[in-house]
Amino acid sequence: MLRFLRRLFPERIFRRKLEPAAEQRLRLAQARAEESIVRAHVDNALMFVDTLAEDLSFDRAIDTYVREMSIPEPLASVVATRTLVILGTDLVPYRRRAVEGDEGGADAAPEDERPKLRLNDASQGRQRGVKQA
Repeated sequence: MLRFLRRLFPERIFRRKLEPAAEQRLRLAQARAEESIVRAHVDNALMFVDTLAEDLSFDRAIDTYVREMSIPEPLASVVATRTLVILGTDLVPYRRRAVEGDEGGADAAPEDERPKLRLNDASQGRQRGVKQA
């Protein structure tokens, strides 16, 4: 009977180890998905703060959002921090602080001069390199 079950439900249906390129694409896709989840939570937390602005302070509104949505702790800290960063940007914009605090400093390049990070360029380039039949 045990042999029959092992044939019916093999221990390994799929290979356990992925190729390095597939593993890298998997990690990048997972990172994009996690970032989308964080962005959605931050947008919703900001809406929560706006909606409850008359009744709760912004920090209590964020805590209430995290509690009501049952967001697990590592993710909850990220959502709360990013929401606070966006709220803080409205009060003291980063560019103004950077210019006021760093008069003539050559260390930090202006944000406009920094190259944009495009994670999907590598995968698109790989796809373009493969000839389609």
